Amino acid sequence: MSVETITFGCRLNIVESEAMLAAAQAAGERDLVIVNTCGVTSESVRQGAQAIRRVKRERPEARVAVTGCAVEIEPERFATMAQIDAIVPNARKTQASAWAGRPGDMSSSARVPTASTHTRAFVDVQNGCDHRCTFCVIPMGRGASRSRPAEAVVEAVSERVEAGCREVVLTGVDLTSWGGDLPDAPRLGALVRTILREVPTLPRLRLSSLDCGEIDADLWEAFGAEPRLMPHLHLSLQSGADLILKRMKRRHSRRQSIETCRRARALRPEAAIGADLIVGFPTESEDTFQETLALVEDCGLDFLHVFPYSSRPQTPAARMPQVPAQIVKDRAARLRDCGEAALARRLSRQVGGIVRVLAERGGRGHAEDYACVRLPQGMAPGEIADVFVRACEGRELIAEAL
Repeated sequence: MSVETITFGCRLNIVESEAMLAAAQAAGERDLVIVNTCGVTSESVRQGAQAIRRVKRERPEARVAVTGCAVEIEPERFATMAQIDAIVPNARKTQASAWAGRPGDMSSSARVPTASTHTRAFVDVQNGCDHRCTFCVIPMGRGASRSRPAEAVVEAVSERVEAGCREVVLTGVDLTSWGGDLPDAPRLGALVRTILREVPTLPRLRLSSLDCGEIDADLWEAFGAEPRLMPHLHLSLQSGADLILKRMKRRHSRRQSIETCRRARALRPEAAIGADLIVGFPTESEDTFQETLALVEDCGLDFLHVFPYSSRPQTPAARMPQVPAQIVKDRAARLRDCGEAALARRLSRQVGGIVRVLAERGGRGHAEDYACVRLPQGMAPGEIADVFVRACEGRELIAEAL
């Protein structure tokens, strides 16, 4: 065995795991398992610890290195685990020096090789967060917001396109805060325009989760005018009730959520819009939960990521009156059902039409609006083509060649 990574949590963790894998392999490491943990919920921390124990039980000869947000947020828990051979701080995990013993700094991450069969790639452009939402421990795990300079982002995107990627997804902990710590404080819209200008061979650019209160004018203009910027937004909304948003210390209102979705569809009527939503936040009543349910229709949301509230240590929300666990579970199920119905409506509207799809491995691909498409035979990974949608089944479209 050489080097293996086990990853929990967000897309940024996926990107960072690839960088760690590349750095450890370049350093000649062998018999090493890197566990990249997540600390966003108590369940994710538990799963990370469980994976560490399982790895050591199944592969006692392997060394286990552990990193990620859970290690930063609950250090005592991991410091006492006998199965761990090394703990790498979150701030150093993508430095080549952390794995090769060479000098390094935060501006030099390990280069991530991208095979030509990888049709989509994530590029991290921002890390950390300066906000202090009352439920969130991520600033404790990742620190203050830090932006990757535009020239470094363009270089990373270019490398992936040259390696055969047809779509790049920009990702970060707080993506819309990109640039705030750079000279002249550029905004995310400027970065998007720079990428599209400097990498003309990139067919598709996509954005990960956005804060609807921080979408800048340049980004809106690019969304409406740039066909290579995909008609797909994922918004960090969290709740549909102003009272709960205020107690979460979010930076937007219910009205701003609705206006953001309306603006997106005015610019790109075909746009698909998804959202992160938390249920069972402390003090959430049935009435305020109903406001979140209603937000799905009021915003015209097409797909949901539903998170049952999880009390995290050292957060203000942990000291608020908690909602009983069974009520949280029931509300999460109701909201997920609402999300499944919304997705089914969107997919059914596409039956009988034509969508442009990027073929990936496994006989599937993604349309421009991020709908999953079961492909007709003969499409090779990396091919972009129009296909006819003859049906929808479950959470995907069924396509045939034109």
